[in-house]
Amino acid sequence: MTVYNFEEYDDPILYDKENENYQSELPFLLNWASKTRGTIIDLACGTGRVTIPLAQNGYKVIGVDIHTGMLQEAKKKSSILDLKIDWVEQDCTHLNLPIKSNLIYSVGNSFQHFLTNDAQDELLSSVNNHLEIGGFFIFGTRFPNVEELLSPVTEEYWKSYTDPETLSRVDVYTLSNYDSLHQVQHNTTIRRYKNMDGKLLNEKRTNISLRYVFPKEMERTLFLNGFEIVNVYNDWNESPVTNDSYEMIYVCRKR
Repeated sequence: MTVYNFEEYDDPILYDKENENYQSELPFLLNWASKTRGTIIDLACGTGRVTIPLAQNGYKVIGVDIHTGMLQEAKKKSSILDLKIDWVEQDCTHLNLPIKSNLIYSVGNSFQHFLTNDAQDELLSSVNNHLEIGGFFIFGTRFPNVEELLSPVTEEYWKSYTDPETLSRVDVYTLSNYDSLHQVQHNTTIRRYKNMDGKLLNEKRTNISLRYVFPKEMERTLFLNGFEIVNVYNDWNESPVTNDSYEMIYVCRKR
């Protein structure tokens, strides 16, 4: 059974403020889209951060997500832009779409939301069932390097930004605790909202749990679910994976 941990996504407006401008995957996916016939499927599409730009470039895309609020925001944004995108509310481990695709992708390290071996197998089986023979599944996941897994169990400063609506300064901190037995990192994100004088106005905390998969483990998991790995990259610029990597970008073909 898939375990859902949605707190980080329960405010789609906040999610977009912090993530919408992050588009590092787009050139890579546009290149693959240009070589793909038919409809492309974006799994765990969220508010359409990548789905919408692909549609703006003329590609037919289906966006799938289980979170109602995120999909509602995606629909609102695509409607304003007069884009025809099929938004589907489904669990990615039990996809039931009326088509098969030559290209399915998942970005934002969404693979890490599938916390158990069974959930990962269900996801990959579901993807396999919706791919044409020889079709491609592209996804990213954080690399389990030592620095990532052994973060101190104390607040760490992450970033700051200015809220465009309230003009408040937002200082973002994280707390992490890695469970080695289950390969799951439990994270708390702390946002502290301050006025122009630096006075604390509000604090918001959200929790999320993320599964880490080691490279050799991923090779076996993908093979057992009917995929061959075509390439693994350190980032969306196709750099090679090293021991110091922070991400693994997988390009897999359905066998």
